[in-house]
Amino acid sequence: MGVKAMLPSHELGFYALVVTCAVLYSGSGIFEASRDSMNRKAFRDGIKPGWHYFGRKMDVADFEWVMWFTSFRNVIIFTLSGHVLFAKVCSMTVPQHRAVVYMLYGMLAVLGSMGLTYLMIILSHCLILYSVALAKQKWLCYVAGLCCLASIKLEPFSSWQSGFVTGAFDLQDVLFYGGSGFTIMRCMSFALESSERKEGVFSIFDLLKYNFYLPFFFFGPVMTFDQFHMQVSTRDLRRKDDEMKNIRVHALLHVGAIIAVDIFFHFFYILTLPSDLKFVNRLSDWALAGLAYSNLVYDWVKAAVMFGVINTIARLDHLDPPQPPKCITMLYVFAETHFDRGINDWLCKYVYDHIGENHDNIMKELVATIATFAVTTLWLGPCEIVYIWSVFNCFGLNFELWVQKFFQWKPLSKLEAKMSEATSRRIRALFGAANFWAIVLYNILALNSLEFALLVTKRLLVTGFPVSTLSIWFITYCGVQLIKERERILAMEEEKSEKPKAE
Repeated sequence: MGVKAMLPSHELGFYALVVTCAVLYSGSGIFEASRDSMNRKAFRDGIKPGWHYFGRKMDVADFEWVMWFTSFRNVIIFTLSGHVLFAKVCSMTVPQHRAVVYMLYGMLAVLGSMGLTYLMIILSHCLILYSVALAKQKWLCYVAGLCCLASIKLEPFSSWQSGFVTGAFDLQDVLFYGGSGFTIMRCMSFALESSERKEGVFSIFDLLKYNFYLPFFFFGPVMTFDQFHMQVSTRDLRRKDDEMKNIRVHALLHVGAIIAVDIFFHFFYILTLPSDLKFVNRLSDWALAGLAYSNLVYDWVKAAVMFGVINTIARLDHLDPPQPPKCITMLYVFAETHFDRGINDWLCKYVYDHIGENHDNIMKELVATIATFAVTTLWLGPCEIVYIWSVFNCFGLNFELWVQKFFQWKPLSKLEAKMSEATSRRIRALFGAANFWAIVLYNILALNSLEFALLVTKRLLVTGFPVSTLSIWFITYCGVQLIKERERILAMEEEKSEKPKAE
């Protein structure tokens, strides 16, 4: 049954009412728990004085978020503003050399922030993978690239390289591993694209221009080399209609999101609460489910803001970067779940789609997902929690194909064909609701802790059965139906927009 199956408006209105009431009820439980725990000794490190006009403390458990928008805010603004200024002057005067200016400014920024030794380490990785690219052998590019990535992510090689970088400041480790990891992923993309080029290879100068584009250097997103090279080489820098207006609107939205998150953290301590399992265990099942889900939503917001700011600068440079991740509230399938669309695109192009092809064969899909999550595990840094996260998400991705094949089984497909489209949509939404919570539970493993994930699973599936289990499943079913309705509307709009082109 297609995505265009329609439900009655009163039924959709009921679903919206149920979801709204559930969110408010769950949110009130988290709010009360946050208020009661404000002065709790166990939360002393995670809850600090916030904006004085609220008269409340603030959740500061996320180290990166706090660093970005407090102690390193001015450095980030100054560095990126300098990039925008130089890029604008260059695009107006010598647009054909703008990639060179991006490269020089990026190298100077890396040199100034991390030192000469770190710059030499980055250049050595670039040189190694460029040398491998000259052989034009894909398998060699994969082996060399993964070995370089392992040297950054595995001990003792990781500590050996980081030991060369002198100095100490709060974000040094984040910048070191972020810049090094993304550099190797970019170099692998360069090597793989070079190996597919029929005539010769790209120059090392092309690799350096690609790698040292500052907005992407430390935190991504990864833009594959073929896309970056094509876009940065164009001399036609005319903008589309209303493009600058859209850029300004997106910039304001990101500023608004940053302020909204800071305000939110004064009233909902969603990051600190899971650190005390005894306290969290006293929450209601509804509040606990909301706490788990809100952690996933926050991580999406954090990724959307970070990549959104970077993408705004890239768009000012006349690039079309990977979009921010799809809103987590709009997802109920593993195939679309990711927090970094750049890495997701990279993995799909060079691993997942390369092995799985059309993703219709069960064995090919199994091999493709195992290979994809093996690379992802190495990228995230191998450890127990990452292994567990990878196994569960790999299983989830394969299980979706198994269920899809099961419903394509002739007796079941005939049975579904006899149903109305609305009935088929309702049945599929029930499975989508179960899948939605599988995505939440599998991913809070990495975002919080294994113990918190086990607690949530036990409460929702064991001690909360049947009342909490079935009621939360029904509420999630209502949410999935709203997502499906949005997908239906978007599909109809896309079809309408394509009709004039066909005519």
